[in-house]
Amino acid sequence: MIKQIIPIVLLTISNIFMTFAWYGHLKYKSSPIFIVILISWLIAFVEYCFQVPANRLGHEFFNAVQLKTIQEVITLFVFSVFSILYLKEEFKWNYLLGFILIVIAVFFIFKK
Repeated sequence: MIKQIIPIVLLTISNIFMTFAWYGHLKYKSSPIFIVILISWLIAFVEYCFQVPANRLGHEFFNAVQLKTIQEVITLFVFSVFSILYLKEEFKWNYLLGFILIVIAVFFIFKK
């Protein structure tokens, strides 16, 4: 069981880094774009250091579609927390409803 959780933990860590790589610069709009790209690439490198082993280890228990689905659900959760806490954006009811519908899709992807 713990071996199945490790890939999920690694995917969560990788997603935190990727969210900062993709969206963290939105608080620094006056920074030159080439600096933002360079810093984003450096952050994304760290993200890959977690993501690649997560998928390699996870593929022992999950197929590729399941791994991608897990990653997308983690992305929605991480991004929601990030947008509220870091970007100070409002979380609306329709976002929650949309995420619930995606979680329902997860049920069908993992159904045997």
